[in-house]
Amino acid sequence: MAEIGKGVTAGKLAINVQKRLTRAQEKVLQKLGKADETRDVVFEEMVANFNKQMGEGTKLQKDLKAYLAAVKTMHDASRRLQDCLADMYEPDWFGKEEMDALAEELIEKEMDINLEDTDTMWLDYHQSITDKSLQNMDMYLSQFPDIKARIAKRDRKLVDFDSARHHFTSLQKGKKKDEAKIAKPAALLEMAAPSWAQGLISAHQVAQTNLSYNQAEEDLGRAQKIFEELNVELQDELPALWDRRVGVYVNTFQSLAGHQEKFHKEMSKLSENLNDIMTKLEEQRQINEGANHNESASSAPKSAVTNGSDGELPPGFLYKVKAVHDYAATDGDELELKMGDVVLVLAFDNPDEQDDGWLMGLKESHWFQKKDISAKGVFPENFTQRV
Repeated sequence: MAEIGKGVTAGKLAINVQKRLTRAQEKVLQKLGKADETRDVVFEEMVANFNKQMGEGTKLQKDLKAYLAAVKTMHDASRRLQDCLADMYEPDWFGKEEMDALAEELIEKEMDINLEDTDTMWLDYHQSITDKSLQNMDMYLSQFPDIKARIAKRDRKLVDFDSARHHFTSLQKGKKKDEAKIAKPAALLEMAAPSWAQGLISAHQVAQTNLSYNQAEEDLGRAQKIFEELNVELQDELPALWDRRVGVYVNTFQSLAGHQEKFHKEMSKLSENLNDIMTKLEEQRQINEGANHNESASSAPKSAVTNGSDGELPPGFLYKVKAVHDYAATDGDELELKMGDVVLVLAFDNPDEQDDGWLMGLKESHWFQKKDISAKGVFPENFTQRV
């Protein structure tokens, strides 16, 4: 409660207290059914829509903030992965320079994307969503508190209007009763008074009744005017606000989707380039392993190489498997297997062409006879076991 002397006089304080008491009494009488209540079903529907709209907007704002927090978390996780990759990538590995600048081929194509650019992408993505989607929602929701306060004020003024209306109606009935009394024989007190005083008493009663009646009529007119001004404003604003929600949601999600699309396109380019470097690193490893094998094979007895008794894999192969079931090829690119066949497994030329559960390979017997991989084919992995 405001203190007296700080912009609130004792008179104003008393008036405010009286207003609250009058409203409380009016609401009690209405709940008890002893006083009728002004109802506006259309306006009540508008308020229900307003509350629904405010709740949905607040939830969307909260979820957008949670999404931005998740973007920041993903950015931090992505940065740690990049740091880990940079730390573990040894200087003598293939593509060390390309890893630092994301491939020499990209530089030749005048693409200046590198791993450090991912930080910029994440930051731009986060900032774009903040500027275009979250701030849009913040601005949209900023108007709700004022309208909510005016709805509450309108409800209070409606109670004041009903109270003034009931008071005026009560005085109106009382005035009729007083007028009827005046027309009847004077009361004992009046009869005891001199005849000249009886007229004064009647005139005083009429004046008092008229004064109260006129004051109540003025109070009713004033309460009605204040209520109707608020009511008319809200009757115009609430439907317009309800209709604007569609545009706000469209702009918010359209902007979010656009920035998501742009961000993921740019990140997919980096991912594709990184995948190329890893593929080339694996190819280089296989070449180096093949070269090392050839060097060791050249110093080994020729009989061991000819009959395949040395335990090392021929160059370019990954590992050996042994067929544990017969497999009949159903397509030209498949490898026919007989139980006991040893197969040398090869990497797919294009990893995207490898189906789950299938391997590419060449029978070991064919390799030692022909020394070429023209007879390679695919076969189901679950028909074999690694040796």
